[in-house]
Amino acid sequence: MVEDLNDIATHVKQGLTELLKVADLDPEDIVVLGCSTSEIQGEKIGKNSNLAIGRTVIKTALSVLKPLKLHLAVQGCEHLNRALIIERTVAKQHGFEQVTVYPSLHAGGAAQVAAFEAFDKPVEIEHVIAQAGMDIGDTSIGMHVKFVQIPVRTSIKEIGGAHTTFLRSRPKLIGGQRAQYEWHAPKNDLR
Repeated sequence: MVEDLNDIATHVKQGLTELLKVADLDPEDIVVLGCSTSEIQGEKIGKNSNLAIGRTVIKTALSVLKPLKLHLAVQGCEHLNRALIIERTVAKQHGFEQVTVYPSLHAGGAAQVAAFEAFDKPVEIEHVIAQAGMDIGDTSIGMHVKFVQIPVRTSIKEIGGAHTTFLRSRPKLIGGQRAQYEWHAPKNDLR
């Protein structure tokens, strides 16, 4: 299992690093993580939570995000209505409403339990508006990534047996036929 955990850490770090190169995030932005440790093991989602894998994923994600001053929000499973663990200071800073529930291996999942252990002052919230996200095992993080979500293709297609999806966001493109989506200085001044 030690080699497997090292491989998992390597793939999490590489996938997240590739996502961040494309996502163009600012310090204090939020990255959401959905993670099925069951899927990583090649099992059906929600059937075989593994705390050692959850701890490896969370530790690795934090090692990438913290130096960049990015915040991690960890999505729970369907049994917690996909609520998220986040640092209390981040929840307060963004005005996210706290809910009362504690994760367990079978309600929240191993990654949420690991995040609860790793965070300084963890709280659960119902919703987040993250600027990017990493989904390990098809946990459906799209509801927590700011509209408009754009898939990011990385070299990491799977972690263990789990399919991965990476998302970034961009502002909505608005306007009609005359709208421009890149800055072009006017060619002449008609004053």
